[in-house]
Amino acid sequence: MSRRPLPGSERARLDPFVIATGDASPRDQRDLMERPFFSLAKSRRTIPIRYAAGDVQVEVLAVPEHGMATIWDADVLIWAASQIVEAENYGLNTSRFLRFMPYQLLTATGRGTGIRAYDLLKGALDRLQSTSIRTTIRHGQHWRQHRFSWINEWELLTRQDGRVEGMEFVLPEWFYRGVIDRTLVLAIDPAYFRLKGGLERWLYRVARKHAGHQPDGWRFDFAHLHRKSGSLARPSDFALQLRRLILRQPLPGYRLLRLICEGRELLHITPVTMTGASCGKAVKGICTSHAPAICTSHAGPSVHRTHGSQLSLWPDNANPPRNLYNPKESNIAGAHGAVDNRSFGADFAPESWTGGEPDGGDE
Repeated sequence: MSRRPLPGSERARLDPFVIATGDASPRDQRDLMERPFFSLAKSRRTIPIRYAAGDVQVEVLAVPEHGMATIWDADVLIWAASQIVEAENYGLNTSRFLRFMPYQLLTATGRGTGIRAYDLLKGALDRLQSTSIRTTIRHGQHWRQHRFSWINEWELLTRQDGRVEGMEFVLPEWFYRGVIDRTLVLAIDPAYFRLKGGLERWLYRVARKHAGHQPDGWRFDFAHLHRKSGSLARPSDFALQLRRLILRQPLPGYRLLRLICEGRELLHITPVTMTGASCGKAVKGICTSHAPAICTSHAGPSVHRTHGSQLSLWPDNANPPRNLYNPKESNIAGAHGAVDNRSFGADFAPESWTGGEPDGGDE
């Protein structure tokens, strides 16, 4: 099926990891789950992401031709990580060089399998390959000398009649090492792939990493989340979107609560099967006017009004393994980051790369 790789190609010296069925429980790489490595916008983003918090620094650069890799494009990496972990669990040899049928990736991530889906997948791979990353994470003090892309190279293999025979791509060493280290991988809910908004997808990954199945969940200052997201939205618009998510409750396995404590607006994320306490009061609901609330004593009026019952999107089954790892950098009092927030772009677009390519509008 594979043609001979060109001289100098990594595929010429790596043994291929051939995906047999593509069936694997979805897993995500911890380092990618909370920090701003991807654009949350459907629109093409070329403005860099520069983030700093304590000893963690992240820099993401994009080229105008393709734009920055998006959080929907990151599904390719989640799928790849899932295949690698599944194979390693069975004692099989893996490699950074993956060979598979595009159909396997598309169906596993909830995409269509028509011609347009294949074209959109190729667009996602172009963005993943052209996006450039530098980070201190697992690179140490010499991080500025290490630049990588999410995919080093890729190729769609076709017959002379145009029929697709397969696809190949090579992952960067940084990502691969972060996947074969079991302590750096977490299982995620398959319902994640059905989340349509960029912010809710990013927020689920934050919830899965920090809240896990801890009874008390995890709290974040709204402003801290804004910095961690890398969003181009203004802080006030970002906060509005968080409040809307609190009303919709879209995250599988997690409940979102808005708290007002000591003048700060906080997001409290808890596992849906757990109950927690905050500010000495039982958790009963979100902070909406005329509704049971928490941490609202002496607080200003909410921007929301009481709504009727919301359609629950929470699955009946519990999330995968407990996550009891919470680095200090995730705390609401964590170190400060820096991102460029010039305007409110399309950070909350409802479509993934199967529903249409990112539009080319200015951010």
